[in-house]
Amino acid sequence: MFISLLYDTSLIQSSMPTALHPPSSPLRHHHGVRRHHRHLLPSSPFFLPVKPLSLSPSISLYNPFSSSSTSPQQLLLDSQENHVEDDKYDSISTSGVAESFNFDESFDSTELKKFETPAVEVSELEDIPDQWRRARLAWLCKELPAHKTPTMVRILNAQRKWFRQEDGIYIAVHCMRIRENEAAFRVYKWMMQQHWFRFDFALATKLADYLGKERKHLKCREIFDDIINQGRVPCESTFHILIIAYLSAPGPLVLDEACSIYNRMVHLGGYKPRLNLHNSLFKALLGKTRGSSKHFLKQAEFIYQNLTSSRLEIHSDIFGGLIWLHSYQDVVDMERIVALRAEMRSRGIKESKEVLMSVLRACSKDGNVEEAERTWSKLLSIDGNPPSQAFVYRMEVYAKIGEPTKSLEVFRRMQEQLGSTSVAAYHKIIKVLSKSQKFDLADSIMSEFINSGMKQLIPSFIDLMGMYSVAGLHEKLESTFLRCREVCHPNLTVFNIYMDSLVDTGNLNLAEEIFNEMRRNVAIGVNSRSCNSILRGYMTSGEYVKAEKIYNWMCQKKYDIEIESSLMERLDYVLSLREKVVEEPIRLKLKPEQREVLTGLLLGGVQIKSDGQRRLHAIHFEFNEESRIHSIFKRHIHDEFHEWLGSHDMMVDSTADIPSSFTTISHSCFTFYADQFWPNGRPCIPKLIHRWLSPRVLAYWYMYGGYRTSSGDILLRVKGSSEGVVSILKALKAKSLDCRVKKRGRAFWIGFLGDNATFFWKVVEPFILNELKELLKAGGDSDGSLEIQCINFDSGLESNEKNSVYSEADTLSD
Repeated sequence: MFISLLYDTSLIQSSMPTALHPPSSPLRHHHGVRRHHRHLLPSSPFFLPVKPLSLSPSISLYNPFSSSSTSPQQLLLDSQENHVEDDKYDSISTSGVAESFNFDESFDSTELKKFETPAVEVSELEDIPDQWRRARLAWLCKELPAHKTPTMVRILNAQRKWFRQEDGIYIAVHCMRIRENEAAFRVYKWMMQQHWFRFDFALATKLADYLGKERKHLKCREIFDDIINQGRVPCESTFHILIIAYLSAPGPLVLDEACSIYNRMVHLGGYKPRLNLHNSLFKALLGKTRGSSKHFLKQAEFIYQNLTSSRLEIHSDIFGGLIWLHSYQDVVDMERIVALRAEMRSRGIKESKEVLMSVLRACSKDGNVEEAERTWSKLLSIDGNPPSQAFVYRMEVYAKIGEPTKSLEVFRRMQEQLGSTSVAAYHKIIKVLSKSQKFDLADSIMSEFINSGMKQLIPSFIDLMGMYSVAGLHEKLESTFLRCREVCHPNLTVFNIYMDSLVDTGNLNLAEEIFNEMRRNVAIGVNSRSCNSILRGYMTSGEYVKAEKIYNWMCQKKYDIEIESSLMERLDYVLSLREKVVEEPIRLKLKPEQREVLTGLLLGGVQIKSDGQRRLHAIHFEFNEESRIHSIFKRHIHDEFHEWLGSHDMMVDSTADIPSSFTTISHSCFTFYADQFWPNGRPCIPKLIHRWLSPRVLAYWYMYGGYRTSSGDILLRVKGSSEGVVSILKALKAKSLDCRVKKRGRAFWIGFLGDNATFFWKVVEPFILNELKELLKAGGDSDGSLEIQCINFDSGLESNEKNSVYSEADTLSD
C-alpha cells in the first residue's frame, strides 16, 4: 500500500514557514500502533512540531513567495540597489551619479499559485512485512541525520546485503520531512552508486526543490543535471527555485548560471516563467557594474521579449534598464533606443531623469548633437540643475564632431551654473583638448585641476603625456612626468610613456635607470610593454649582451616579444652566434621562494580550484579593491607568478591596472598544496604546518591575510580546524612568538599584542615589501589597512600562549 506525499513546492512563506508533514513514529509502528494514511495539517491533533528551515534574514529577502507584507521584488541585490560601479579611471564613474532602478516600489503582488509537481510514492513503515526490516529502518531514520558524510556512508555500506531502493526512498523522504535535506541528499547520492538503483523523477524533483529553497544551489544543480542526464525535463518548480538559489548565492559566475538555466527553462522546458522571476533576473543584470552589465544586453532583451510574448505587465524600470544597457555598449543602437522610448510613450510611461541621462550618454557616443540637445532641454524641464555628468556627455558630443571649443564652453558653463566642477568633467575636457592638440589650454586646465585639490589626477596626466608624445615634445613630456611624480602615486602607464620617450630620444642610460626602478618598486612593476621598450632600446644602440639577458628574462616570464621585424631579425642573428646548446623545453617548476610565498598566501586565504578528478589544480588569487595594501601587493604577486598565469590574466593592457583577481593555469605542481591546504575543496591547516612557518611565510601571510589595528597590534586570519590552529600556536611558541587566538564565525584570529607585535615585526620585516613597511609596521598608525571590528582577546574563552596547555577548550571561543 502506497501513500502519495504532496509537498508544498512554493518557497517558504515569510510570514509562517510551511511545515513538512512529519512521518509516523517508526518506533510506534514497530510496537504495533497503526495509523490511517492521511495528511497531517497543523490543526490536526496528530500534528507534531518540526524544525523549520533555517533561513538567515538576508536570504529571506530573496523569497519570491513571501507574504503580501513583503514586496515581491525584495529578492535580489538590495545592497546594490542604488550603486552602479564603473572602472577605476573611467571618467563617467567619477561623477558620483548612479542610475537607480526601484523595482520594489510598483510591481504587482507576488503570485501565490503553487507549482504542480509529481508525488513521491513511499510505503508506510507498518506495511513493511518483516519486523527486523522495520526496526532497522527506524534505527537508520534516527541515526543517519546525526552523522557527517563519511560515517553515514559507512553505515549505509554496512546495510548493502538487505538495503533496497524503497528503503532508501523511505529514509530520504523521512529526512526531508524533518528538514534534514543534507542527509536526504547524501542518501540519494549513495543510492545512485548501487547496482539496483532506478531513477525516480518524483524523488529527485522534491529533493532538488527543497535543497534549492535552502539556497544550496550547487547540490540542487547536481540533481537538476541528473534529471536532464536521464533524458527528463525538470519541473517548472525546479527551474524556478534553482534560478532564485543562484541569484541568492555569492560568486562571480552565479548570474551567468542563472541566465543559462532561465534560457533552458524557456527553450528546453517550454515553460513561461512567472513575472517575479523575470523581474528578479532582470534586476540582477542591472545590479552588476557597468563594465559587466553591458555584456548581458542580449539576455536582457530576451527577458523583455518573454515578458511581451507572455503579455505580462512590464515595469517602467525594465524599459529604463534596457535603455541604460544600450547606452553603455561600445557601438550604440540608436534605432533600438528610439523604439523603446516609443513603446514607453505608448504605454503612458513618462521618461525619468535616469532614462534621459542614458539617452544623453548614447548620443555622446554616437555624436548625435541634435538629439543630445533635445534630451538636454527635456532634462532641464525636469531638473533645473542637472547632474554634472550630463554636462560631461554634452562635452563628449561636441568632441565627437570635432568641436573642442564647444566642449570647453560647456565646461565653463558647468562651472558657472553648478558652482563646482567634478573630477569626471576635468578628465573629459583634458582628454578632449589633448586629442585636439590644444597644448596651452590643456596645460592650463591641468594646472587648475591640480590646484583644486581633487584626487585621481593620473588619467589626465596620461592624456597630457600622450599628447606631448604624439607631438614629439619630449621636454614637455619629461616636465609633465616629473610633475606627476610630485603629486601622484607611482603609476605603470606613466612610467611606460616616459621610458618610451627616453628610448625614442636615445637616452638609454636614463631609460635603463627607469626600468630598473620599475622592477624594484612593486607599486609600479613592469609588463610586456616595459620589457619590449627597453629591449628595443638595447637593440637599437647595439647593447646585445643586455638585450639577450632581457630577452631570456622575458621568455622565462612568458612576456610576448613585440619589436620591429628588422630588430627581431637582428636579435635572432645575435642569438644564433652564441654557442648552440641543446635546449630542453622550459618546464614550469616552483622556485623555493615561490613555495614559501604560496604557503603564506594559502594561510592568508588564497583559494585552490580543482578539476573533477582532483588531478590538476589552479591557484586563485583575489584581492580587496578597497585596501591600499592589496592594491600594491597584488602587482607584486602578479609579477611573482606571471609565468604561471593563464593567457587571459597575463595580458594586462598597458592602460589598465592589475585585476583584483586572477588565476594560474591548472598544473600538477599545485597538487601538493591542494592535498595539504584544500583536501576536500575547503580550507584546511596541514598537520605539518609547524615545519613550514618560516619568516617569509609569516610575512606573506601578514601582507595578504593580516591586519594592523589602530593601536599597532597585529592580527593574522586563518581558516581551518581547531587542531590545526593549535599546531600553529605551538610552532609560534617554539619561535618565541607569544600570541592569543580568538574564533569569529568560521575563521580564527591570531593576535600579537603589545611587545609581542613588535617582536613579530622584527621577524617578518626583512621579507615585507618596502612599499608596505610604513603601512604594516607594528605600533604605528593603521593607514592603508582595512578597518575591522575590534576583537577583544580578553573576553570569553581564548588561548593565551603564556598559560595555555593547548586544549581545545582553552583555545577556542565563539
